[in-house]
Amino acid sequence: MKTRIEKDTLGERRVPASAYYGIQTLRALENFPVSGLRAHPSLVRAYAEVKRACAVANRECRALDARRARAIVRACDEVVAGALAGQFVVDVYQAGAGTSFNMNVNEVLANRALERLGRRRGDYAALHPNDHVNMSQSTNDTFPTALRVAALRQTTALCAVLDAFADSLAVKAREFRRVRKAARTHLQDAVPISLGQEFAAYAAAVRACASELARRARLLEDVPLGGTAAGTGANTPAGFRRRAVRALARSTGLALKPARDMRFGLQSHQPFTALSGALRELALELIRISGDLRLLASGPVAGLGELRLPAVQPGSSIMPGKSNPALLEGLSMLCFQAVGRDLSVGLAAQAGQLDLNVMTPLTAYDLLDTMGLFLNFLPSVEERCLRGIEADAARCRANAERTPSLAALLNPRIGYARAADVFKDALRRGRGVRDLVLERGLLSAREFDELTDPYLREKP
Repeated sequence: MKTRIEKDTLGERRVPASAYYGIQTLRALENFPVSGLRAHPSLVRAYAEVKRACAVANRECRALDARRARAIVRACDEVVAGALAGQFVVDVYQAGAGTSFNMNVNEVLANRALERLGRRRGDYAALHPNDHVNMSQSTNDTFPTALRVAALRQTTALCAVLDAFADSLAVKAREFRRVRKAARTHLQDAVPISLGQEFAAYAAAVRACASELARRARLLEDVPLGGTAAGTGANTPAGFRRRAVRALARSTGLALKPARDMRFGLQSHQPFTALSGALRELALELIRISGDLRLLASGPVAGLGELRLPAVQPGSSIMPGKSNPALLEGLSMLCFQAVGRDLSVGLAAQAGQLDLNVMTPLTAYDLLDTMGLFLNFLPSVEERCLRGIEADAARCRANAERTPSLAALLNPRIGYARAADVFKDALRRGRGVRDLVLERGLLSAREFDELTDPYLREKP
């Protein structure tokens, strides 16, 4: 294998000649053979956008000459477009603060910019990863800024997916509006409702989660770019921070602005824990909803059987014809992972010490990958499961008419004590509440039906 010699403050090493990364990335590969997991593509893109904005700002501040700035900007544009993706090789579990990944980005961009200048890779006298690509920057401010950009984009995409997910639930709510069934509280029979009302509530829950995600994501619009080491702005020319954030906002289309307190931006992970908490809340709601759908579809004979889920694959290697709620099971497992990662993000947040939280790489992986899992899988659940759900209207209606809990709706007309007596008698004799009420002459058929119709009882 052909190599080139590169030098850093620890000495010399041979780097693969074909690599765009350099010696510091090589050391990180040797030091952190942990998981084989790499930075999320959204973080790679965001980091290149940060570097581009800094090159533009440095040029405007006359700290970087136009020729080098132009080469760096063009290299950044290539990475933003998806080029050189295989060169960002540092493990997600790495040195604190993300220094290894920042240098991985600096080296790749420097070597690609050198090629654009007609130089060979590793010719750092002409354009250096630290002196030029990383000019007016630190890992301290660039990593949390890039994470903010990536997380904002992921959140926007996830909210759109959640809207589609909620829309499918709302379609089913309208479709099942007249499917009368028994509610269940404490897993026991309760008053009649419609299946559509249950699905409308599921849609409302998903929309509430999407709204909260969007609200908390706005906390990420304050970026600490320009804070460099410890939020001091050390080694930046006058006007750099304002110019860099403006350039980043322009290129990303995001409503970014300089953080009101740069020290807060580097010390605290509060915006990230807020977003992670919203993801956890989404996961908990989806676990609940998927659990409900699995219960309602349990059967086909010995379960509740009020819903029929689309068959997406054979459900058993031994029982022919069996079909399982596979997509909902997969969604629950994904959500369990999201809940666990929220704990990880929280532990990373509280581990910040003094003037920098160095646990940002873990937070970045947990946040971005969790959103990526939802982005990948929720459309499949929506298309392959939610859209094809069918109601067993006859079974729903039979359960609603058979449950003794219908007696609860008689309270306003006959009182709690007499309604309880009807309940007990219906349960003891295996009779329907309606039959007993008519038999005893407590209400007319019309009065009973009006009291127990879930559509008439729903308040505006």
